[in-house]
Amino acid sequence: MPQPDVVDESVAAVEAGLDALDTPTERRTLTWRRVVAVVAPPVIAVVLLLVVWQALWAAAFWPEYQLPAPAAVWAVIAENLQNGQAFDVLWNSVHRAVLGFAAGVLIGTPLGLVVAKVRVIRAAIGPLLSGLQSLPSVAWVPAAVLWFGVTPSTVYFVVLMGSVPSIANGLVAGIDQIPPILPRVGTVLGASRLASARHILLPAALPGYLAGLKQGWAFSWRSLMAAEIIAVSPQLGKGLGAFLEDGRNLSDMPTVIAAIFLILLVGIGIELLVFRPLERSVLRARGLSGAF
Repeated sequence: MPQPDVVDESVAAVEAGLDALDTPTERRTLTWRRVVAVVAPPVIAVVLLLVVWQALWAAAFWPEYQLPAPAAVWAVIAENLQNGQAFDVLWNSVHRAVLGFAAGVLIGTPLGLVVAKVRVIRAAIGPLLSGLQSLPSVAWVPAAVLWFGVTPSTVYFVVLMGSVPSIANGLVAGIDQIPPILPRVGTVLGASRLASARHILLPAALPGYLAGLKQGWAFSWRSLMAAEIIAVSPQLGKGLGAFLEDGRNLSDMPTVIAAIFLILLVGIGIELLVFRPLERSVLRARGLSGAF
């Protein structure tokens, strides 16, 4: 017959072990090692890309107008930075994308909640949302031009059609992965539908919702570039898409590659400055920070 003290100690040891399993663990590394681990891989990749590019240009497999030297592309970027045109086209495109994406979040979030929780609406428009998400955004540009003319409304409409389905579907996927016990607990505690959505559904679905936001931003940015390439007008000003199209019209490959570089730079910057910190905080709160 085990002694009561021995039993109490065993139970305490088991509880301590379970608490240790639930406690998120973080591997602490030196700051300089963390910086090197984060910065070194992309820097090495960029250097290798430039070396390969320079080698291909030096080998002259393609004529200069098809594959310019890296120095020629950098000269175009430097010139546009000096005369301020690069900042103008970046501002025109980025602020349109941010405004369109913000509107997409305001529309896609309640839409995703309704689709996820109302079976009739899910059966009615769920497949439509999935189809719209797979539809190339460039397909909306001709229709938007005919509906709204070559105006800012055309650009924002195309951005919305690119972002809203992804945001809504991401939230639906996140809600579908919530354990059923959580909404039931909220109902038992007297939470209204609005309070349940705010305090239970959205926080629990945050990983899937965040994935939908990331995809929604990517689709917004791609949609905006498609709209700016096709819908060119002095009323819209010159964005990155129009800058890219100017290079094509002039058969100026350094300008084309410079525009592609700036478009890529914005995408990487938004990922590193906005979504990566959000992902890190969400995963760390759930004890899943190992990937970062």
